[in-house]
Amino acid sequence: MPENVNNNSRRGFINKIAKGVVGASLLPNIITAADRQRNIHSLSRQHEKYSPNDQIQIALIGAGGMGTADANTAITVPGVKLIAACDLYDGRLADAKKKWGNDITTTRHYREILDRKDIDAVIIATPDFWHKDISVAAMNKGKSVYCEKPMVHDITEGPAVVEAQQKNSKVVYQVGSQGMSSLGNEKAKQLLKEGAIGKLNYAEGFWARMSPFGAWQYPIPADASPKTVDWAAYLQHAPKRDFDPLRFFRWRNYRDYGTGVSGDLFVHLFSSLHFVTGSIGPEKVMATGGLRYWKDGREVPDIMLGMFDYPETDVHPAFNLSLRVNFVDGTGGTNYLRMVGSEGSMTVEWDKVTLYRNKDYAATDDPLLQNKQATDSGKQYVYDRKSMLPPDKMEYAAEEGYKGAHFDHFYNLFNAMRNGGKVSEDALFGYRAAAPALLCNDSYFNNRIIQWDPKALKLINK
Repeated sequence: MPENVNNNSRRGFINKIAKGVVGASLLPNIITAADRQRNIHSLSRQHEKYSPNDQIQIALIGAGGMGTADANTAITVPGVKLIAACDLYDGRLADAKKKWGNDITTTRHYREILDRKDIDAVIIATPDFWHKDISVAAMNKGKSVYCEKPMVHDITEGPAVVEAQQKNSKVVYQVGSQGMSSLGNEKAKQLLKEGAIGKLNYAEGFWARMSPFGAWQYPIPADASPKTVDWAAYLQHAPKRDFDPLRFFRWRNYRDYGTGVSGDLFVHLFSSLHFVTGSIGPEKVMATGGLRYWKDGREVPDIMLGMFDYPETDVHPAFNLSLRVNFVDGTGGTNYLRMVGSEGSMTVEWDKVTLYRNKDYAATDDPLLQNKQATDSGKQYVYDRKSMLPPDKMEYAAEEGYKGAHFDHFYNLFNAMRNGGKVSEDALFGYRAAAPALLCNDSYFNNRIIQWDPKALKLINK
């Protein structure tokens, strides 16, 4: 049986704590009164220095909401300049000049961007069904790439992107699940390896939204028409149909262009989970759900539940994962990734990790067991029920001033470009995160359990 990295003993973890990794209520004799009140350990990027050797010039392909957010974050990294933007809607090109200056080049044609010698990297923030073609074309033109998640629209497209990165070894390719580069993920990875929750056996993730915008009812511009939108170019690799502004501006709702709630949100959770555990993916995928509320013509569910079996590997034990997305949540805005082990659990967020340690438990103190023993001996024991004690809790929170996971993800990309380094979410990693998310859709629409080989990246026929 493989020796799992995260199957360390509790004693080993506490020894590390004693050496200064953590304080908290686990070892009250070595912490201060302030620590007892706070029970928080700050996360920070100490001594980070952003001193670029030269300027990196980037272009944006897909200037919608996420593309705009990506570009705005990328240009806050020192030594990075946005010099061009591409979109199929004229209104976004006009807005690009207002946001980033009249001197930037705007175009409807992404190949014009790729042909330019003065562009070092591109951000690909198009609808999902364009990710593969533009990624491959960009790398073949020598451009480094930041591609929004999921990396591909269908699992059959993954190998082409992986092959293009391997062939163009000088370019850097990074998938845009920005939480991957977060302080929270890094701390969770460290804690799991050190045995903070014992042996991992279960994980769960949840996303909830309730607003129309959060549920992809994006605004439709008043001037949207075949004159202002290059509809023919948009549908180059999709079924032909008459102009429909909903299918252009609310593309996530339609299977020809988007990947539903799993491709939009589950993929973030897969990325973080795989980073923290070192996993390459599940071997069994099953999903259910339905269209319960947003009956606006969309083709994908607004409620989805996914269940996944992860096999034992050299770096982690076998465990189960459950994921949920709810676009009809009355509370709205909730999301988390929780990992449960034999000795505790932790909730992982991009700027915070909350660790819960189980209370010590001795079976001989169980009042129900005592009651049974007393009954067996002819003495009735009355169970005086007490309130449950919470587990020990430690919170690791990002220090004030932390620039955030989105900034970190772009910084890592540009740093890798300058120094010939690697990123944590390259094409192969991105494919392994995208595959189970996409297979969720296949399971849902085909009403079947799917067997997947995460190592060979192939479907298993059963």
